[in-house]
Amino acid sequence: MKKYILIIAVLSLWSCQTKTDKIQPTEQNLTQSVYTSVTIQPDSLYQAYAIVAGILDKNFVEEGDVIKKNQAISQIINNTPVLNTQNAKLSLDLANENYNGSAAILFGIKDEIEAANLKCKNDSINFFRQQNLWKQSIGSKAEFDAKQLSYQLSKNNLTLLKNKYNQTKNQLNTSVKQAQNNYQTSLISTKDFTVKSAINGKVYALYKESGELVNTMEPIASIGSATTFIIEMLVDEVDIVKIVKNQDVLITLDAYAGKVLEGKVFKIYPKKDERNQTFKVEAVFVNPPEVLYPGLSGEANIVISKKDNVLTIPKNYLINNNQVKTEGGLVTIATGLENMEFIEVTSGITKDTYIYKPE
Repeated sequence: MKKYILIIAVLSLWSCQTKTDKIQPTEQNLTQSVYTSVTIQPDSLYQAYAIVAGILDKNFVEEGDVIKKNQAISQIINNTPVLNTQNAKLSLDLANENYNGSAAILFGIKDEIEAANLKCKNDSINFFRQQNLWKQSIGSKAEFDAKQLSYQLSKNNLTLLKNKYNQTKNQLNTSVKQAQNNYQTSLISTKDFTVKSAINGKVYALYKESGELVNTMEPIASIGSATTFIIEMLVDEVDIVKIVKNQDVLITLDAYAGKVLEGKVFKIYPKKDERNQTFKVEAVFVNPPEVLYPGLSGEANIVISKKDNVLTIPKNYLINNNQVKTEGGLVTIATGLENMEFIEVTSGITKDTYIYKPE
């Protein structure tokens, strides 16, 4: 008697389980998407570096401050550029004095030219006078030759002095320009000791305090947009070919539990990260929440396809990727769109077909 009761109980249990696992396909709207993790970052986020090394004197801003483009962030101390600037200014003043001052070298050469010019004129008069006398057979040949030689030497000396003047003027002018360039370069080096913001934005981090050593390899601050935030997503390489710009993105953030935010794919980076075999994709919010912070994390689904009123079955009812178990046995079906739970059936069964969950 107990044996029959046990058989009946087993049959009853099997019957209940069969009824539970027997379903019919349903029509519904189906959305296919690519799942990805999410990190929120400010737009135009960058790290500010010092161009020169030194000691941090002070920070002009605090973390969280909104700043404007070219606003000073930090000041660095280094006496070497200041001394170089002073030396460059002294060299510039000396070059200007040599070129334009009352004791300039050019004034001395001008005086020599004037004296040489007067001597040349005097020697010219004496020569041509002696030449006229010589034509009249008056005077000696030696005296004529002496006057001619003096005149020729005077002309040559005048020409040399004029060439010397032009050459010296060019050299002094070049020295002034070089001194000006050196001075401007030293001024720029001095200005480089003030680190300024490259954008209008917000200070998200300061990495150095007053008195700390600053070099060109370590950042001073992290600056980014104060109002616009980017949704950074890491998409697996098997899914990246499905992603295009302007696709809808559904985002859930841990900080806004239970709230679905909408976005649009904005940028796809073509280089793969070899460490995690993913591609970086950026999206922007359609209606961003009022408060966002860098580093907020969450999840997202990038919508790659949508269909309305399609015949679907749960994916766990699928056998060998293209078959389902029916009352008449295994049936091969054709599938289409799918998401995490359901898959579209395009042919093979109808909405009136009963299918069974595989054991």
